[in-house]
Amino acid sequence: MIATAFGNGRKHDYRLFKESSTSIHPQAKTQTDTGYQGIQKLHNNCELPKKRSKKNPLTKTDKKMNHAISSSRVTIENIIRELKIFRILAEKYRNRRKRFALRFNLIAALYNLAIK
Repeated sequence: MIATAFGNGRKHDYRLFKESSTSIHPQAKTQTDTGYQGIQKLHNNCELPKKRSKKNPLTKTDKKMNHAISSSRVTIENIIRELKIFRILAEKYRNRRKRFALRFNLIAALYNLAIK
């Protein structure tokens, strides 16, 4: 199921998530990318790939876990790809800003209807 949140201008995904006050059921399992560092503080049941640093390289088990998370996230990335076919996300939106959220939610509803 696709849920959306919008903001004015450029905002990082995690910041937009925090400001939107979107609630996630505590038992729902979420999979995020590395851009959502810190989501464990808001939602305990989440899978987040580990990031490496110069001082702390990833171990083999960390790499296997990251590979498993990315393998299951492929379906999410394919959904994003399908939404970009409508070009509302892929290109600069040149219509009225007030109608962007409405139009994108309509596209998301069409996609949700198509997958059921």
